Amino acid sequence: MRYSLKYMVALACALVCTVGCDDKLEVFELEGSSAAPISFDVSKVKAEALPGSIQLTWPATEEGFSYMKIRYTDPLQKKEVCKLVSKGATGLLVEDTRARFGDYTFSFQTFNAAHEAGIVTEMKAKSGPAPATLTEKNRTKVTITEDQLSTDNQEPSEGPIKNLIDGDVNTFFHTRWSQPQVDLPQYIQIDFREEHENFAIKYTTRSTSNTDGYPTSADLQISADGEVWETVASLVGLPATSATDYSSDFVAPGKKFKHFRFSVTTSSQNKKYFHMSEFSFYDVDVEVYDPETVPLD
Repeated sequence: MRYSLKYMVALACALVCTVGCDDKLEVFELEGSSAAPISFDVSKVKAEALPGSIQLTWPATEEGFSYMKIRYTDPLQKKEVCKLVSKGATGLLVEDTRARFGDYTFSFQTFNAAHEAGIVTEMKAKSGPAPATLTEKNRTKVTITEDQLSTDNQEPSEGPIKNLIDGDVNTFFHTRWSQPQVDLPQYIQIDFREEHENFAIKYTTRSTSNTDGYPTSADLQISADGEVWETVASLVGLPATSATDYSSDFVAPGKKFKHFRFSVTTSSQNKKYFHMSEFSFYDVDVEVYDPETVPLD
């Protein structure tokens, strides 16, 4: 005897109650024989450890059973979880898992159209580490002195770099607009006397009626020795309007550094120079929530 049953949304809950699985189901057509279902071959399942999840995949199976239950114990929720998939399914993404728990054991049990169960087969898989969440608590402005500042392309006739820290928005710094000009990127560099790690920057654009030369994109770069540089953030869509404040989100490079560059990669009207009024650097106190190490209840 063969069965052909279409499960609509209104009937999905009834099926869940029958088989004891969760209610997050896609509606699928249930067709199949009342013959005993074949067992699921777990040797064909591939498991991929993703950040805070496990991806299970297998080849499509069209014969031998009508649907399948996949069960596992969730040590985070401290309960057994059951997922229901159709015979045509080729995978299952298991979310909100943790590497800290080691092996997750998955059991696969097939069913025919009469809801008769097949033999349970099992496999083990590991999760990738769940990503940590970083939250800014506060930021502290770092005092910068003139001798700590440098640039690779100072305009000789105006806009000395010391103007960036004079507290006056009516003065400005300018890279070279006179000849010979060189292509961007061009940078502002700060050589600190102590190490920094999590940081943010703030600057004020030049107060001017000109519309050219505002930084429109920039790389934030760090170095431990002033020789080898690493880009840890790229800023785009920067303000191209007069006397405008810009504050960045915090950057957590995961390492300490003593040298910093604000390297401008494009400027308004595609000029080969840039200018600004004030520049500040901030140490940021960051709170870390790591799902892999936080104490469990």
